[in-house]
Amino acid sequence: MTQHKEVEFGWFLPTSGDGKYVGVAPEREATLDYLIQVAQTAEKSGFEFVLIPTGGACLDAWVVGSAIMSHTTTLRPLVAVRPGLVAPVLAARMGAALDVLSGGRAMINVVTGSSVQDLEELGDPLAHAHDERYARAREYVEVMQQAWTETDILSASEFVDTTKTGTAKEQKLYQGKYYQFNRPVSSPLTVQKPHPPFYLGGSSPVAKRLAVEVADTYLMWGEPHDWIRQQMVEIETVRTAYREETGIDRPLRYGLRAQVLVRDTEEDAWAAAWECISKVSPEAIEQAQQAFAKTDATNQQRQNDLREQSKNQQFVVGPNLWTGLSLVRSGGAILIVGTADQVADRLVEYAELGISSFILSGYPHLEEAETFGQGALPLFREKWQHKLAIQDEQSTTTI
Repeated sequence: MTQHKEVEFGWFLPTSGDGKYVGVAPEREATLDYLIQVAQTAEKSGFEFVLIPTGGACLDAWVVGSAIMSHTTTLRPLVAVRPGLVAPVLAARMGAALDVLSGGRAMINVVTGSSVQDLEELGDPLAHAHDERYARAREYVEVMQQAWTETDILSASEFVDTTKTGTAKEQKLYQGKYYQFNRPVSSPLTVQKPHPPFYLGGSSPVAKRLAVEVADTYLMWGEPHDWIRQQMVEIETVRTAYREETGIDRPLRYGLRAQVLVRDTEEDAWAAAWECISKVSPEAIEQAQQAFAKTDATNQQRQNDLREQSKNQQFVVGPNLWTGLSLVRSGGAILIVGTADQVADRLVEYAELGISSFILSGYPHLEEAETFGQGALPLFREKWQHKLAIQDEQSTTTI
């Protein structure tokens, strides 16, 4: 795996509410003022972008992204597209609008799943067809890319003419299983070239193949370093196979989604970690476990396995790595716990594996963005630059 010298950091916007405790009703509502405050704090604390989640309990990612980009100057909104739920050309036009109005800051997160319940509520005919959703997502992203990069700048009259005449433009310009077009797909031009970057997560074989084919950054949920190393070996194998099949060697960055908790002492950090789940009832934990067990998402299944394997060790899965939040929190729930120096060291270890994009969060998100940004983030950058300098010196000596 290739190490990237430039490592980016993103924060998380709590669009379903926020608070100090996990697994209970949020203490703070996800108001416009609060989300802007979190975004501005993240920007001031040194984060380059924010992940805006999607799902039934979340405020719409595109609406939130539009709001926060107008109240920040450098922070980039990572918004979710849901293949099959919004027409891909319309999604491309929305993405172009966000990119233009933000001055080239738009980032696209391709979400093929979420929960089956959420997909059912949205009327997705592929709610129970895991692999088919990824096949559809491949076509969806291809159409978006085509709308951004292969658009003919045609006048309105030219568009009308192509529907009436026997010109070559009448032929199907995209012919897939899920999407077919008889005329050019068009969108406003994006500021970023060739288009805003795509992020995509998922641990199943079809997810990894799709990431190799269309993503710029492949996202993984937080796991112990050995687990992450193995996932990266697997996707590099997929990349090799894809290159041999097609002759195309697409670059791919690796990203990690995790929680962080930084305190002045390690003892204080562990106490704060356990306090996060101190208000959850046994009944709520049981309900969460039952819901997690029904998932068809491979990455959530891996989180479930990690939690079960670590429960006899107080959910500790490595130095400063804790899975206790996954008792009631779905998704990337591993928590990196410790002092600023310890948390920075764990992140450096991930970066040495090849992770070059971190998406972090903590409870509550407002205060923890500042705590991490003031303490651990500067230490990480210092330690990472020191590592790179040593590597460069060794490389020069070897030559």
